[in-house]
Amino acid sequence: MSVTSRSEFHDEQAAYEYLEARIWPHGATCPKCGERKRVSKMSGKSTRIGAYKCYKCRKPFTVKVGTVFESSHVKMNLWLQAIYMMCASKKGVSSNQLHRMLGVTPKTAWFMSHRIREAMRDGDLAPMGGDGDIVEVDETFIGHDTSVKRRGEKKGRGYAHKYKVLSLVERNTGKARSIVVNSLKADDPLPILRENIAKEATVFTNEASYYKKLDQTFAAHDLVRHGAGEYGRDQIHTDTI
Repeated sequence: MSVTSRSEFHDEQAAYEYLEARIWPHGATCPKCGERKRVSKMSGKSTRIGAYKCYKCRKPFTVKVGTVFESSHVKMNLWLQAIYMMCASKKGVSSNQLHRMLGVTPKTAWFMSHRIREAMRDGDLAPMGGDGDIVEVDETFIGHDTSVKRRGEKKGRGYAHKYKVLSLVERNTGKARSIVVNSLKADDPLPILRENIAKEATVFTNEASYYKKLDQTFAAHDLVRHGAGEYGRDQIHTDTI
């Protein structure tokens, strides 16, 4: 059976129960006073799905309180579908794609995607690759940098006029970090990599000249020679990015 056939992706009541089992593993808990014993589920035709009432502080609540779902009128099963799509897609999912696949408005899709990304953010900017982990480093060029003006050059030609992005991926955990850089000249990436990668890490890069001095900074530096079809030790490569 397909994962997407599970009841929590299609039935709102089942979606609430799925979320409650994870946020309240020991039973419904009042988010205001922390009461767990004097809490009961509300019933009635006009009662909203998943509503509880605390008989200590007399406040109604749902499992959404204190989460990214709070104050949202989007059905919980749609939230779970959006989360699954964003987490299961290696290259991410845009707001427009959520809009098309979930049948919500573009504004709602944008709201959902930003809240989900906020929930995924750990706020940890500690150096990557601690304990000797592998960190892949690669660069890419995106969009059109309006600060770069080249007379007579067509917008789509080359990459000098594009934003330069340096991306890092921690191989074992999948954590990723991207930094927009002003240039990619010989010594430009090194200070950024020193700030974001632990010294004991093993770093994998391509053959670009601005990566040549990394073996003097980190525990190990291995090259990926794409043209030769070589993927370094243990078949590690920089294509993840």
